Amino acid sequence: MFPIRDHNPSGKTPYVTITLIVINVLVFASYFLSMSELQLNGFFGDWGLIPARLQFGEGYETILTSMFLHGGWMHLAGNMLFLWIYGDNLEERFGHAGFLLFYLACGFAAAGLQIYADVDSRIPMVGASGAIAGVMGGYLLLFPRAKVDVLFIFIIFFRIFAIRAWIVLGLWFAIQLVFGVSTPSDGGGVAYWAHAGGFIAGLLLTVPLWLRLGGQRFWTETGGHPPHPDTQFQASRSNVPVIPRKRM
Repeated sequence: MFPIRDHNPSGKTPYVTITLIVINVLVFASYFLSMSELQLNGFFGDWGLIPARLQFGEGYETILTSMFLHGGWMHLAGNMLFLWIYGDNLEERFGHAGFLLFYLACGFAAAGLQIYADVDSRIPMVGASGAIAGVMGGYLLLFPRAKVDVLFIFIIFFRIFAIRAWIVLGLWFAIQLVFGVSTPSDGGGVAYWAHAGGFIAGLLLTVPLWLRLGGQRFWTETGGHPPHPDTQFQASRSNVPVIPRKRM
């Protein structure tokens, strides 16, 4: 199950969201296209977040720099897609400057929980997913009943379903917690606690905005939906042929 778009249009151009996507893509291209695997390992060691390094009073700048690094094309593409789906609506509500501060704060909170969970780790952590998880947490609070199109793939069967945001995001967060608890400290290459930390931070940091908008009254007025008409998409069907049964 993979979210591909939401039905929640934004009334304003999301300049910060677009800028963050452009910066992430340009930074990725600047090193990934020109370095060998050995050089990449050294590069991530210098600029990725290594929790154990912080114990020696070094590398605090990597809490920020690691948020703009990615380990591969799919890592980058997945993160940028999630940022694009959920970021524009949060930026519209927070304002451009407020959203940028919110995004960075979620990224720092994500790094903080991952460091706390595995303080002796010497594995570099890279990626914007912690900050983007915060955006997802904020989206869940403001638009729990917004429709999100999810691509469901099972072997050769595939179809797009429109599912409520609280189901998609709630399930995603639950998965991070389950894998965070059950996976060895190296995370199998995934910083699950960073995802969980960013999500929780995003949820909490959005509470003041939600209260300013009216809190429960905001949900009552909008029904948990976007405060404007949904974007309508034509559902995509599977191309798997249907073979009818024959009666004997």
